[in-house]
Formats: sequence, C-alpha cells, structure tokens
Amino acid sequence: MCRSIKILRPPALPEEATEEDIRAAALQYVRKVSGFRAPAAHNREVFDHAVEAIAAATAELLDNLEVRGAPAGRRAG
Repeated sequence: MCRSIKILRPPALPEEATEEDIRAAALQYVRKVSGFRAPAAHNREVFDHAVEAIAAATAELLDNLEVRGAPAGRRAG
C-alpha cells in the first residue's frame, strides 16, 4: 500500500475529495506501481494515461460508495 495515498472518503476526509486530491492519489499509485517518480519521455504518454484512468475510476468509486452515516454520493447533482 502506498503510504502517501490518503483515504478520500468520509469520515476520514471531512470534506469532499477534490479533483486535485483524486489526481494526486492516482499519481502516487502510478508512481508506486511503475517504480518511476517521473517517466522517461518515451513512457510519458502511457504514464499520463494511467494516471487519468485511475483518477476517473477513483472518482467513480467515490461517487458511488455508500458510507453509513454520510450523505450518498460525493458530489451533488
């Protein structure tokens, strides 16, 4: 587990996770899995694509989680 990735759902995070929070977590995950802090030029596109895909999956997960005692969904509307 990446120790620098924080929990992004209530009650661990008192407010809604921002897109910046989600992208930062995705970036940390990709860095950990790939073993690269920053990819070489020839890997930049695949690295960035992975970050975006993981950020989208994370946002979807947070939007659809049902946390007892918390309002449904991460965002209104």
